[in-house]
This record gives sequence, structure tokens and C-alpha cells, in this order.
Amino acid sequence: MFKEFKEFALKGNVMDLAVGVIIGASFGTIVTSLVNDVIMPPIGLLVGGVDFTNIFIVLKDGMKASPPYASLAAAKAAGAVTLNLGVFINALINFLIVAAAIFLVVKGMNRLRRQHEEAPAPPALPRQEVLLEEIRDLLKARDCK
Repeated sequence: MFKEFKEFALKGNVMDLAVGVIIGASFGTIVTSLVNDVIMPPIGLLVGGVDFTNIFIVLKDGMKASPPYASLAAAKAAGAVTLNLGVFINALINFLIVAAAIFLVVKGMNRLRRQHEEAPAPPALPRQEVLLEEIRDLLKARDCK
């Protein structure tokens, strides 16, 4: 069992997967920053200066302070139970950006793979035709002497 696990763990696919997970985690951080720091501020400005992370619905008031809460952080600090719509919108945009980037990467890799595929070999001639060609070549060789 240990030998099988060793073979599995040392295969190229497992190492490729590990590298992909590490790069994916880093990519996720970049995308999160892109959404929160670059994309969402202009969108919030366009819809009237709304900070999407502070779009929430209070389901149950907090014990430490009463509503209205100025921000999601204030509601959480008061112990309120909230439905965090803005955080969900940010996560949805993150997902769409990651999905689009992955789609473009896979599309590019598929294009490269198709370019490197060899043309299919011509189908083999039937045995009779091969024998006839050999006879023809022998007759030509005999006539040339």
C-alpha cells in the first residue's frame, strides 16, 4: 500500500495539481483585491456612493447596541444577526472573474494542444495493393536491366 501511495504521490499529475492549488490561492488573493479595491469602488460610485460590503439586512438586533448600524462591522460588534448581501455580491463578482480567467487559460491551452497534435496517419493500404505495388516495382527493376 505504501508503494502504491508513493507512486501516486510522485506522479507528475499530483505535483501539477499541487502547483495549481498554490497558484490558485495566490490568484484568488489578487482577484479579491481587484474586486474590492478596483472594480467595486467605481460601481459603488455609479450607484450613488454605496459601499457594497455595507449592504446588509438585520435579521435580529444586537444585544450590545440597537439599530440602525452604520456599517456591517458595527452590526457584528453589536451582536446583530445579519444577511450580508454586499459581501455576497463581492464574492459573486470574484467568482465570475476567476471563472472567466480560467476559461481563457483552458481555451488557450486547448488551442495550443490542437496545434501540436500530429496529423492522423494515412490509412494502411490493403494487403493486395501492397503486394501489387511490390510486383510492379520488381517488374520495373527487371525491365531496366
